[in-house]
Amino acid sequence: MTDAVTVTDLVVDRGRRRVLPGLSCTVPAGRVTGLLGPSGSGKTTLMRALVGVQQVRSGTVTVLGEPAGSPGLRSRVGYVTQAPSVYPDLTVRENARHFAALYGRGARAADDALEAVGLTGAAGQLVADLSGGQRGRASLACALVGEPELLVLDEPTVGLDPVLRVELWERFHALAAAGTTLVVSSHVMDEAGRCDRLLLLRQGRLLADSTPAQLRADSGTDDLEESFLRLVRAQQEVDASGQGREHRREERARSGASRGSEQVSRA
Repeated sequence: MTDAVTVTDLVVDRGRRRVLPGLSCTVPAGRVTGLLGPSGSGKTTLMRALVGVQQVRSGTVTVLGEPAGSPGLRSRVGYVTQAPSVYPDLTVRENARHFAALYGRGARAADDALEAVGLTGAAGQLVADLSGGQRGRASLACALVGEPELLVLDEPTVGLDPVLRVELWERFHALAAAGTTLVVSSHVMDEAGRCDRLLLLRQGRLLADSTPAQLRADSGTDDLEESFLRLVRAQQEVDASGQGREHRREERARSGASRGSEQVSRA
């Protein structure tokens, strides 16, 4: 499978606001794809659509060859939200083993998942007593224990120290090397360089679908944050030009209507 995910003309409204105005993109299989952009750019909405929990107005989302949210994908897709998705009144180990049992896996798989996220030393602690970063890692362990084919991670490194962030990214790439497809969201541009592929979003629109190296080459700078800013400025110029043309068309239309009314009056 060349692409694990295909999104076509996806439109999502939240209340009266259009969050995604017709987004199309793909996610290559067996790679770490970074979904980057500022807060409010539509990252979480898109990720919810990938796992099939987001109501959409129109468009299609195909995941691992099936429509997003299909029953057959439940054991094949893992999703870690920004908010911890674990039971606070259970220990870290009990949470991991509970989710392992749901996937038909044993205690060894749970222990391996805890080791992968650096929580072996905290395995006996109640989740309620953990720090925010530790709770996020516990949620990640519970997703890893199912060995999903697609792993969707919403801001997984928020609040983590630099050493642990590096270790997690190493784990992400090890998973990808073993065949897992990962979609990792972040608003921190220095993490963009750790991804195999980048989807850059702003106001629900896809500004770039590229690799870090290609993005640097296209923008003429090695600084990925500056690359993103240059893309934003270029899009703003295009939008301003389009608005100017639309304004001129409206002015010509009003002028033509006015002349037509004058001719009718004279007649």
